[in-house]
Formats: sequence, structure tokens, C-alpha cells
Amino acid sequence: MFVFVSEYQRPIEEVDQHREAHLAFLAGLNEQGRILISGRRNPPVGGVVVIDADDLEHAKAIMAEDPFATSGVARYEPIEFNPSAGPARSPEAESFLARRAGNP
Repeated sequence: MFVFVSEYQRPIEEVDQHREAHLAFLAGLNEQGRILISGRRNPPVGGVVVIDADDLEHAKAIMAEDPFATSGVARYEPIEFNPSAGPARSPEAESFLARRAGNP
């Protein structure tokens, strides 16, 4: 699993010009079963995307296609982690992780 934390490189008005394409990109990741959650940081200085990928290079390649990245309005920092079992996971996270492990 990977958390990508972005930082906007351009003014928010310029970032928002690419927002529709960015949201469509995230919707595509969701359709592929790759995305767990995403959202804009508060205050709006960037965003956070949690995805599943084969490895770090694959994760970077996926996020390099984000319109925010291709337009240069945001820069992503990847963080790899292994989800651990625990009482704090939501049913949605459990379902996502089960699909990831091949258990529908």
C-alpha cells in the first residue's frame, strides 16, 4: 500500500483548472480497485491518495499519470506501508484489503 501526499506547486486557481481531470483519473483508479481513499488537504495545500500497487515503482508510475502531476501543478511524495491487522480498521478498509489479497 502507498500513501501519496501532494503539495501544490502553483496557485490554487491554477490547480483547480486541472481538478476535473484529476478527479476523473482518481475515479479510474477506483474502478480498477486500486484506490482506498483520497482527498484534499486542509488547508488546501495539496492532497492525499492511498493506493494499492505491485511495488513502489509501479505506484510511482500510476501517480505520474495524474493530471495534477503531468501539468506540474502538484508534486507527490510516496510513502510505502504495510497495513496491519487491528481493531481500528473500518469495514470498508477490510473489504478493500480482502480484495487486494484475492478474497472477494
